[in-house]
Amino acid sequence: MVKMETAEIETDLSLFKYDNLEQLPPRYRELDEAERTARIEAALEELGDDVVVLGHNYQRREIVEHADFIGDSYQLSKEAAEADAKYVIFGGVTFMAESADIITDDDQTVILPSMEASCPMAGMAEALQVDAAWAEITAAAPDENIIPITYMNSYADLKAFCASQGGLVCTSSNAHRAFEWAFERGDKVLFLPDKHLGENTAYRLGMEDAIAEWDPWDPEGKDADEVAQSDIVLWDGYCQVHERFRVDHVEQIREANPGAKIIVHPECRREVVEAADKAGSTAEICRTVEEADPGDTWAIGTEIHLTNHLQRWHPDVNVLPLCGDACMDCNAMRQIDPNYLTWVLEELVAGRERNVIEVAPEEKELAGVALERMLEV
Repeated sequence: MVKMETAEIETDLSLFKYDNLEQLPPRYRELDEAERTARIEAALEELGDDVVVLGHNYQRREIVEHADFIGDSYQLSKEAAEADAKYVIFGGVTFMAESADIITDDDQTVILPSMEASCPMAGMAEALQVDAAWAEITAAAPDENIIPITYMNSYADLKAFCASQGGLVCTSSNAHRAFEWAFERGDKVLFLPDKHLGENTAYRLGMEDAIAEWDPWDPEGKDADEVAQSDIVLWDGYCQVHERFRVDHVEQIREANPGAKIIVHPECRREVVEAADKAGSTAEICRTVEEADPGDTWAIGTEIHLTNHLQRWHPDVNVLPLCGDACMDCNAMRQIDPNYLTWVLEELVAGRERNVIEVAPEEKELAGVALERMLEV
């Protein structure tokens, strides 16, 4: 473990923190859908109320059809905390399982089926990396109170770091309120890791001229003195799925489907959000389609599996993927293979816990503070 320069926290890169999670045993790798479905159902029946299965909106059908709850990351963590289940199986990515461990009771165990389910965007802002940048940026503005805000899509140690520096966590739906909270208490905001959500939030608040970008990947391009002159500093991170969307995808949908409306996630580029009819979180996207009139056409600018789910759940609405076959699924979410779900459930039946996600006590306490501050906004 490495001690941070600007916070009383010891941590390590996520690559090393989760290098002990287990791979799928060979005997599980060739299961067909019929066999694994039967085995999953049998294991769930055996475990009963001792287990709750969470399925993120971006998971494939074969996962969400076994989930007790389907939704976005923080919503699912809250469902887990409110459940009495001893075991929480999180069909999501690492930072989501960490969030569930932070807010669930100590006697609940969180399991992530696959060790490979690690969000690339969360990995673009490792806490140790942010710690080094924080030292530079704050030194360039010694008389300014800078408040760090991290998106929910970040590791627990970064959430803990933000709490230690007077900051908080936000979701895609309350980022604007988190910014307002921060500016009530400080002079500047460092927002990470998603620059597109940060930029879209700045525009929502009429602060688009107050933005500077911090690129941690280009040592030649960083100028702390220049960046620190801006009120909003955006970390150069992004979602690899949402960054794929382009304005020409919007134009193509409108040309091929006159009368279609378009909703995109606020992790999309600014120009895509401007070209769409609406922007919103996964919960808002689901709500928009749910409330649509029969026969309406909505094109969805987010991960393809949510679009597929909405097509199944609302057959009376014409639900289209914004960029068709070009919009591939999330590589990280894809790692939660249903064969992995079969394995971890059958291991629990046998009394063995696999791929347990456990946040270190100090991180857990501080990250909880950052989440509690979010609930204030």
